[in-house]
Amino acid sequence: MHLILVNPRGFCAGVRMAIDVVDQVIGLFPGERVYVYHEIVHNKHVVDRFIRKGVTFVESLDEVPKGSIVVFSAHGISPAVRAEARSRGLTAIDATCPLVTKVHAEAVRYARQGYQILLVGHKDHQEVIGTLGEAPDATQVVESPEDIPHLQISDASKLVYLTQTTLSTDDATVIINALKAAFPNIKEPPSSDICYATTNRQHAVRTVGPECDATLVIGSKNSSNSVRLTEISRNIGVQAYLIDDVSEIDWSWFATGQERVLVTAGASAPEDLVAEVCRTLLERFGGSIEQRNIFDEDIEFAPPGALRKIMETRGIDPESYRFRAETPVITPELYGAVPMTISAPRCGSPA
Repeated sequence: MHLILVNPRGFCAGVRMAIDVVDQVIGLFPGERVYVYHEIVHNKHVVDRFIRKGVTFVESLDEVPKGSIVVFSAHGISPAVRAEARSRGLTAIDATCPLVTKVHAEAVRYARQGYQILLVGHKDHQEVIGTLGEAPDATQVVESPEDIPHLQISDASKLVYLTQTTLSTDDATVIINALKAAFPNIKEPPSSDICYATTNRQHAVRTVGPECDATLVIGSKNSSNSVRLTEISRNIGVQAYLIDDVSEIDWSWFATGQERVLVTAGASAPEDLVAEVCRTLLERFGGSIEQRNIFDEDIEFAPPGALRKIMETRGIDPESYRFRAETPVITPELYGAVPMTISAPRCGSPA
């Protein structure tokens, strides 16, 4: 079996920031209970590892004792949740991905300008719920072209669309084209709302997938960007399987002699899970592994404002902390001694 392990894969800068923020908070408040509102990122292994460190995840701020420390997840929250945190006297640290914050800011700006906002995304996803909360009276969620005839439009000349950051670019294009057909004057955001990490990981699958017999995506079932990677693979005619870890591999998937397997990971999947899957496949089937570097991501984020202030009070220079996605590397420590080749990355990224 020949495994093609694509880059970029795994943690993006926003996920790295969110995870590191929780780790920083644990270190800054030793002995205190740290609460996180919703899963910090959509990966069960990341969440379980924090639970073992004593972090408590909650779905309602009612579960957080007054005056406690709470971290808001990477997916973003509504202004109502922020107000509730203030009313309860919570020390709130916002780990929302800055690219999600960008969409929130767009929603606020367009609503103030009198636009109706058509938010393309999954209505039950936490990111969409948070964005919707910025301008609930001006916003309607569009999950598919079939939703368009049911929209309540007061002025077709004052429409704008925004999108959830983790959508499939294929699916988003279909919906956006349908919106433009229905409302020719609809305004689009200044730049794509679908984040660079989502776009880059999908592009890597589109680029390498046609060479392969199957695709394995490491990621949790509630990870939107991980699910989208499987859809992209299937859209190009390559069967894809989404697994949290090696325990979820069904060996019948490889019963018909899949010789070339693309391996990737959603933006919230730890690299050690990817390595374990690769090691197990090669131990069972033999073969080699190739790391195919499609793009090198160089995005980085600064610590959130509330965390910066806390760090400064503790004599820590927040400028020394930058959160970025490091390009995963095949190392003997993680992957063992396996035959491997590594292609050179292209500079920059498409998004």
